Amino acid sequence: MSDSTTPAASPVTVEAWFDLQCPDCFRALDDVRALREKYGDRIDVQLRHFPLEKHKHAYAAAQAAEEATDQGKGWPYVEALLARTEELGERGEPVLLDVARELGLDAEEFDTALIDGRHLLTVDADQAEGKAIKVTGTPTYVVDGERLDGGQSQDGLRARIEEIADRLLTGQGLSKPTEG
Repeated sequence: MSDSTTPAASPVTVEAWFDLQCPDCFRALDDVRALREKYGDRIDVQLRHFPLEKHKHAYAAAQAAEEATDQGKGWPYVEALLARTEELGERGEPVLLDVARELGLDAEEFDTALIDGRHLLTVDADQAEGKAIKVTGTPTYVVDGERLDGGQSQDGLRARIEEIADRLLTGQGLSKPTEG
């Protein structure tokens, strides 16, 4: 998803590979919020789509998240939708439109986007890249080229992300241009 948690380029980027019908990804939002709180604009969390085949509506949900991004509310939409993973599994795509309406987004445009497939290439590209870097489950994070798989267990993931971010941020502060 092109929507980031910070407006400008940050020294540290965390790619969060999520399936928007995945209950584990909903639980991972606590880690995302904690990272944002701790680092502010020094860390940029970018959502990357990795809809799993076992979640029937995850692919459409990823497209809907892209439409929410186009309408200016990518992360609020993702958070609201992840809070309703069970309902999405039961009711399907109408939930995508309900969440859009609740956030004041243009639900008719959402419906059109899901029909015309305008976000298919973005979702497909994310999924292909995820497969190429061996993402197998969600949530998975990539920080400084290091893949951290939360699909089995999220225990210790946030601490590991913080460890990498701290190292990168410290390295940023220590590097000085050399005089030649």
